[in-house]
Amino acid sequence: MAMKHKGKSISTEVRHSVSVITVLLTMPVIIGLIIMIMYSTRYQAMIQRMDKAAELKPALENSIAEDLFSVVAGRNAFENSGVMRKIREIDMTLDELTAETSGSGHLQLTIARRTMETMEQYALRVRDGMEERKPVVEMEEVVDEVRDVGRLVANMLDNFVTEEIRNATTVSKRLHQWMWVASGAEIILLVTALFLSRSSTDRMTSSIRTALSSVEKTVKRIAEGRFEERVTETDVEELQELGEHINEMADQLERLIRETRQKSDHLAKAELRTIQAQINPHFLYNTLDTIVWQAESGKEDEVIRLTRNLSDFFRISLSAGADWIPVTQELKHVSAYLSIQKTRYRDILEYEVDECENLKNIYIPKLLLQPLVENALYHGIKTKRGGGKIEVHVKVGRGLLTFIVKDNGKGMTKEELESALALLQEEQPTVSKAMEPGHSGFGLRNVDMRIRLYYQKKKGLNIVSGPGGTEVSFMIPIRTREEIDHDESFSRG
Repeated sequence: MAMKHKGKSISTEVRHSVSVITVLLTMPVIIGLIIMIMYSTRYQAMIQRMDKAAELKPALENSIAEDLFSVVAGRNAFENSGVMRKIREIDMTLDELTAETSGSGHLQLTIARRTMETMEQYALRVRDGMEERKPVVEMEEVVDEVRDVGRLVANMLDNFVTEEIRNATTVSKRLHQWMWVASGAEIILLVTALFLSRSSTDRMTSSIRTALSSVEKTVKRIAEGRFEERVTETDVEELQELGEHINEMADQLERLIRETRQKSDHLAKAELRTIQAQINPHFLYNTLDTIVWQAESGKEDEVIRLTRNLSDFFRISLSAGADWIPVTQELKHVSAYLSIQKTRYRDILEYEVDECENLKNIYIPKLLLQPLVENALYHGIKTKRGGGKIEVHVKVGRGLLTFIVKDNGKGMTKEELESALALLQEEQPTVSKAMEPGHSGFGLRNVDMRIRLYYQKKKGLNIVSGPGGTEVSFMIPIRTREEIDHDESFSRG
């Protein structure tokens, strides 16, 4: 039975959702880039004006007066001294700066330009005095006047540069404020995008679940021997062809069931074994399976708790692209992970995580604790007969934070401990080494490496282990958001 109904396309829904999310996330980025370019252009123009002003000072303070003194001393002719050329070049530069500048800086340049007219008059007096053969002493006094006027103009340029620096500081502050606004908009739009993505996913999931449920029920009835059953029309376009093939298969099974029943049984068992062989144990998959099991058992509270813990786990793992998160968020991340694992491992796992609400304004690099807890679970508790307990503690003192992750698992042998400590003492640990077989995700070496890099420490993790369990700890300086922002700004130059 062919199905002609045109339904919803999953790929179309996904493309639409991705398009909306892309637009939402790129808008603040584009606006932020435009604002950055605009303010950066203004800032660069100010720097160039200050450079031009600074280049005029040597001529104003020394060069012009020295050239005129050479003329008065008879070492050079006025026409060959280049004084008038330098004055004209300074006038042209001042005219350019005046045209580009507004505010009090414009006033300083205007006064400087008029003062240059006085300097030009003094220079012409030297020329005329030399032609009239006036006393050298009188001409030296005129040169001194030129020197004083030059210094006065130079002081005006210093005032202009000071005003430009003040304006540049204002532009820098505004740019910083706009960047914060753009970042806030990005976060808001990210939350909106995630909400829209979740809504779209829920709609698609509902449609797929309904269609798959219909297919599952039909296939189940066919498997029970009711070969007259057929898959009905579905709203999911991608599943329509599947339904048609199932119906064709049912037609063939109805004709050939007696001959192929045994082969079909063997094939079904082989397919099941293949599927089972392809299942790769993974934290996410296992957690989702656990949620499904709890839902099928009617444990709504457990489903809600697990789902919230899983949501907290991945939300904090992502952290909107941030590298640093509050200590309270890191502890919440660990609690969510252990709570999920507690549901899976039940009686073999107990845990305790400190609650430190007073540390919500203290920030650390994210995902420092969860890998240590994961190691404690898989290499300590899970392999110990009867299970055990994982504890996560935080201590504050003398401007330092001390984190301790310990378990009462089977512990390490002396050789295993020495090997682990030797790996942590490498001068240049690499992420690839932290991902070698035998190390979970962000492993001990990765955490050790990130502590050493973020805090410029020679040593990251401390490990103590024996038959009674393992304790992994590290000590880092307390840092607030303001201190982190300062460090990042400094590192960018």
